[in-house]
Amino acid sequence: MNSTGMFRKVDELGRVVLPVEIRNTLDIQPKDKMEISLDKNKIVLKKHQPNLTCQISGEYSEENLVLADGKIVLSQTSAKLLLKEIESLLNHND
Repeated sequence: MNSTGMFRKVDELGRVVLPVEIRNTLDIQPKDKMEISLDKNKIVLKKHQPNLTCQISGEYSEENLVLADGKIVLSQTSAKLLLKEIESLLNHND
């Protein structure tokens, strides 16, 4: 995990303001939902992505493909691009 050197205080209501540089980098907009989890002694914040959001394009659709027991979600377009790239790599290594 990279340290940013930025520090924020927790206010009386338990809130912490995310620095604008981080919000811009991660495209976090006002009203976006954030997932909060614990990893040992760390608090992890992650921008919420609906379950059917393509992991390559960020496109949400009921038509997206769910693969590898739900670990991978791809749009049809992204799946085709990924398939071409995999085939190219496999053919290149022959």
